[in-house]
Amino acid sequence: MPDTTRLARTETYEHTISGLLKKRADLFNEAERIRDRMAEIKNDIGALDRVLGTLGYTGDLDAEMPRQKRQVLFGRGELTRAILDELRDAPRPLGSREIAQGIVALNGQDARDRRYVSDLTRRVSKALRILKESAAVRFAVDHRGNLLWSLS
Repeated sequence: MPDTTRLARTETYEHTISGLLKKRADLFNEAERIRDRMAEIKNDIGALDRVLGTLGYTGDLDAEMPRQKRQVLFGRGELTRAILDELRDAPRPLGSREIAQGIVALNGQDARDRRYVSDLTRRVSKALRILKESAAVRFAVDHRGNLLWSLS
């Protein structure tokens, strides 16, 4: 009786790996196109706002905007836990940008997205100030005047 099990055509999964790498590149390129389009739209909105001002519009442009759903990046207490985890695992005190980059890497997001990392750095800085008030963390100032954070 013939063997009806189907054998893999390759032992190395080279076709699968190649296909997944191509799909990853396609998705990355699509994300770049979307990011570029978002920048174009923001520039267009700015131009429309300037034209409205030139034409004498004096109303509140922000009030005219449709309400947007707030994008929640972290659940309640999730950012604080991530910060404390980064500091716990760190061999030395870290700056808020280093902590933010560690969180980005931990969450599997694109660390090359400068805007996202900058936004997250601001959030980390604010959360660190709150943690400092509760004495959970402390800071030292380096030779450049940057704050370096560690657990208390």
